[in-house]
Amino acid sequence: MNSPSALPPVQSDLDLAALFAAQRQAFAGTPLPPAAQRRQWLKSLREALLASQDELIEAISEDFTGRSADETLLAELLPSVQGLRHAEKHLQRWMRASRRRVGLAFQPASAQVRYQPLGVVGIIVPWNYPLFLAIGPLTCALAAGNRVMLKLSEATPASGQVLKRLLERVFPADLVSVVLGEVEVGQAFARLPFDHLLFTGATSVGRQVMLAAAQNLTPVTLELGGKSPAIVSDDVPLDTAAERIAFGKTLNAGQTCVAPDYVLVPRDRLAAFSDAYQRAVQRLYPRIADNPDYTAIINPRQLQRLQYLLDDAREKGAQVLDLYPGEPRQGRRLPPHLLLAVSDDMQVMQDEIFGPLLPLVPYDSLDQALAYINQRPRPLALYYFGYDRAGQEHVLRHTHSGGVCLNDTLLHVAQDDLPFGGIGPSGMGHYHGHDGFLTFSKAKAVLAKQRFNAARLIYPPYGKALQRLVYKLFIH
Repeated sequence: MNSPSALPPVQSDLDLAALFAAQRQAFAGTPLPPAAQRRQWLKSLREALLASQDELIEAISEDFTGRSADETLLAELLPSVQGLRHAEKHLQRWMRASRRRVGLAFQPASAQVRYQPLGVVGIIVPWNYPLFLAIGPLTCALAAGNRVMLKLSEATPASGQVLKRLLERVFPADLVSVVLGEVEVGQAFARLPFDHLLFTGATSVGRQVMLAAAQNLTPVTLELGGKSPAIVSDDVPLDTAAERIAFGKTLNAGQTCVAPDYVLVPRDRLAAFSDAYQRAVQRLYPRIADNPDYTAIINPRQLQRLQYLLDDAREKGAQVLDLYPGEPRQGRRLPPHLLLAVSDDMQVMQDEIFGPLLPLVPYDSLDQALAYINQRPRPLALYYFGYDRAGQEHVLRHTHSGGVCLNDTLLHVAQDDLPFGGIGPSGMGHYHGHDGFLTFSKAKAVLAKQRFNAARLIYPPYGKALQRLVYKLFIH
């Protein structure tokens, strides 16, 4: 289980097609699972996760070669279990048909929207949160009554195997099936004619997934990334802002799609914020070496990429501060770094960082900071630190992002009753809670008429006096 070679043989397109066909057939046999059945699915999954938590924690740590057990509990298991509980509690209400108004001209009649499962849903899971980013969308898809196929990341083989065994114990393969394998398996997976496909990962791969899905006119939800900014106002206490930003940046060693990617700081507060950030990080992690609270970078390739960002920035004139200069590097535990005097030509200011490197960008006015953000691709998250309500409202009105946290980072993602999704290059569509149920449901419009038919007034032949009355009443 230590290497990809331990994975089962690559599944061919034919194997995937057979899995898909079995799910499609099973769905045809039960196209509208009742609420009690769906709640049982969710309950069984929740109980299995709780029973297997030690095994999951160990497997994820093995994949990372050092993943904080508490981070897995807090950032993966907790939101997964809470999301399942939330869906169980509210499912009956979500499934209820929604009554709608019928226009006076079309009376007598009644209208409603019914929520119908789509069919077979595909979910492509990334490596950075291999449990939560599998269970979150799976919860929504099952709550909506669908069959589900999951493609787990080849970068997390140990947790992939554990999650596969867990889901096989809970569900038959024609309800939930797990696919493992390398990139070519993922490509074949995206080509299947799903009724909906959800992908979480890099924007570049998201484009390829969307292109593959387009061949079957498969609707997609894309959860991508981008450079999520944090803005420090000119009057927020720096220690408070620095601590909350430090938490968001160092969780999972920055390998989080909504991690603050860079911080905009008033120019006259730059040095003070830099000092406050360093103190905050060192309080959270007194050391990096041999610290079980600090997560390693997932693999050598990602570590090499982050090292390249540091070297490139340094060569182009950035001031690069290692926050633990006295410690020798240990394995793939990359210590947090601050980058000052950054410029747009540095790769670290162009690519999503996805690691514990934090550039600081000075600004002279709030509008200048907002202009800086708005000149760039729309981010998945935006963070504003400032208690003034007018300032908060100004930021909310003058920026676009997938989600916003005021005076904190990351935590909007853990709210079951808030949609999670990007905008533009950071993604399309959204899920979580009720919004996830709606994403994986067909909202079917139903208009019902009884014996009496007032609409005959508008049937041909045209030009009748009653028609002229209709025009007068409803058009003029």
